[in-house]
Amino acid sequence: DRPMLASARMPAWMIEIGPIFLLLLVIGLVIWRLPKVDIDHSKAFTRRRFMNWFPVGLTYAFLYMARYNLSVLKDLVDARFLSKDDFGMIFGAGTITYGLSFVINGPLTDRVGGRKTMILSATGVLVTNVIIGILVATTLTSMQNGGARPSYVYGSLMALYALNMYFQSFGAVSIVKVNSAWFHLRERGTFGGIFGVLISLGVYFAFDWGRKVGEGISRPAMFYVPAAVLGLLLIPLIFVVRDTPGEAGHADFDTGDASYATIEGETSLARVKRVGLLMLRSRSILIIACIEFFSGFLRNTIMQWYMSYAAGVGAFLKADPTKGLPTRGDFIPMHWGMMLCLAGIFGGMFAGIISDRFFQSRRGPVSAVLYGGMVLGSIALFFLVGSPLVGVIAVFMSMCIIGVHGMLSGTASMDFAGKANVGIAVGIIDGFVYLGTGLQSLILGKILPEGPAAKVAENWKSWPLTMLPAALIGFALAMLVWNAKPTRGPAAH
Repeated sequence: DRPMLASARMPAWMIEIGPIFLLLLVIGLVIWRLPKVDIDHSKAFTRRRFMNWFPVGLTYAFLYMARYNLSVLKDLVDARFLSKDDFGMIFGAGTITYGLSFVINGPLTDRVGGRKTMILSATGVLVTNVIIGILVATTLTSMQNGGARPSYVYGSLMALYALNMYFQSFGAVSIVKVNSAWFHLRERGTFGGIFGVLISLGVYFAFDWGRKVGEGISRPAMFYVPAAVLGLLLIPLIFVVRDTPGEAGHADFDTGDASYATIEGETSLARVKRVGLLMLRSRSILIIACIEFFSGFLRNTIMQWYMSYAAGVGAFLKADPTKGLPTRGDFIPMHWGMMLCLAGIFGGMFAGIISDRFFQSRRGPVSAVLYGGMVLGSIALFFLVGSPLVGVIAVFMSMCIIGVHGMLSGTASMDFAGKANVGIAVGIIDGFVYLGTGLQSLILGKILPEGPAAKVAENWKSWPLTMLPAALIGFALAMLVWNAKPTRGPAAH
């Protein structure tokens, strides 16, 4: 008998989440040992700040589980229910809705505060996920025994997912709005890393927990479970989270970012136009928004379609040549959510710490370095399609692009817009992210192979070919903001 593998003796839960906890522990130790940023906060303040951002961050992570459950569903159901083309169009409609929603949610968040809009987001996503779960359940029941998909399902799923993504669009705006009042400019690189960690945990919840729920309980439960968790998280959002230190019993302080005057009695539409014009006059904000367009394109080109690639080329099921029996598939596709989580945690914290400690809180240099990794990864993928190394390269590229996203959407938006107008700024920048996401969804849903053609590895070369131009443009744009730092505008009043 062959000796038992170490992994076979290891508890299943340790295999699944052990590496994540280990990496978080290492990162925590590294941050603890680094020289402190010279911002004089009391221990009471930092404790209260943690109690504030942690529930908001956890809610944001579970919004991801309620966002990408459809992405996991597509690989667990028959193509008659959800083909690649169907998914591309539905997901594209949702992400374009998300991208355009900043016109409403940006000024609304600035006006009422990030806490209230995060509560709105969690509530709306909860309700739409429950309705989508019911639709999935009734559709699968009606399609039993080879029946056709009811005609109303496609349009209903597209409308519901677009509504879900409208409420989702408050998430990033809300978390950045809340934290803009609690973190000084010189601390925000590290917070950008934390933002990347939260994104990564959300992706892990979506792809690994979501798959386990779908396979172990039911397909509709993939929508019910995140809805239930969001319902529980509404409790601390309502009773613990506050928008500013002053509302929580601590002194407000100058956060050191750009600031612009506010105008009393100004309508939301007029404020969007005014702040939008301020953004348009800022070369750095415009370039950052364009970089994030390509970040959205690339992030989801990897995250959404690697699993389809793995399923197509048979990475989930390998034959044991000694017995001719199927064995467990490749580690990376079997633990895709965990691998994305590890990559995102490392990428986010690497980007944040390097930005604050070595580049004087400039976000451009780190973004350029990580985009350089995306260029190299795209080239490598083209030549390695069909190789087991594809999964390794995909994880590396995910690390790079989540690091960029945390730096720019989660941090630079606060730096350049100031806490008074951060809602509109994040809305604009994150809107560009999801417009890029929508574009890749529409394109790749049409061009990637499906059915028997998907089993031939060479047919997947179009996948990295769509990434390379986006990576090159993103790299060139990041180089343009290498030295960019925010300047103080007129004082807010």
